[in-house]
Amino acid sequence: MADLERIFSRRRSVRKYRNGHISRELLEEAVWAAAQAPTARNVQPWEFVVVTQKSRLKELALLVSPNGAFVEQAAACIIIFCMDTKYYLEDGCAATTQALLALSLSGLGACWIAGDKKDYAEKVKTFAGAPSEMKLVSLVSVGESDEKPQPLKREISTLIHWDRF
Repeated sequence: MADLERIFSRRRSVRKYRNGHISRELLEEAVWAAAQAPTARNVQPWEFVVVTQKSRLKELALLVSPNGAFVEQAAACIIIFCMDTKYYLEDGCAATTQALLALSLSGLGACWIAGDKKDYAEKVKTFAGAPSEMKLVSLVSVGESDEKPQPLKREISTLIHWDRF
């Protein structure tokens, strides 16, 4: 259980970042982890755009504001796109989760920003130069955390049901 606790309970949504640089290697590890996610029929529909230039992060933050305005403070943002397949959203969400867990294990702060069905989805697609047939699933801001969120999580006894609801 200690390994599971280390992996899952330490991951938090971080929206405040210190100024700093994230190595290309750590970002590549996060994308590698994302690409290891389960995928329906092994389609692997995902593509990733990693934004690290400060001017581009500022531009992206404006596109996803107000909820994603904190992207401007981040050292990077991973944009997750998927081909428009039957299970693109499930596959892309699994990839997003694995990227978040890998970033957390690396000691970095990160936050999932919604993409699919958002009014800015097409603007982000244009910003990233993604082909028109791609679907924006999510964005993940990345940086050195400047906060320690401690949200309360529900106790397992309040959410588990055996054999029936």
